[in-house]
Amino acid sequence: MIISDERGQGAAEYILLFGGVIVIAIATLMIYTNYIKSTNPLNVAADMETVRSNVNSTL
Repeated sequence: MIISDERGQGAAEYILLFGGVIVIAIATLMIYTNYIKSTNPLNVAADMETVRSNVNSTL
């Protein structure tokens, strides 16, 4: 008689699934890094200067 114990199989399948999702997410970020950097409208230094000049002009 062969004892088949498959209790750990589900956990291993979830680990492989999440590992695959993580690999796909990292690959996507690496591919689109330049796009994200070039289309990001946030420029903190310029925004702070705009706020400072607006506050100083109203005083």
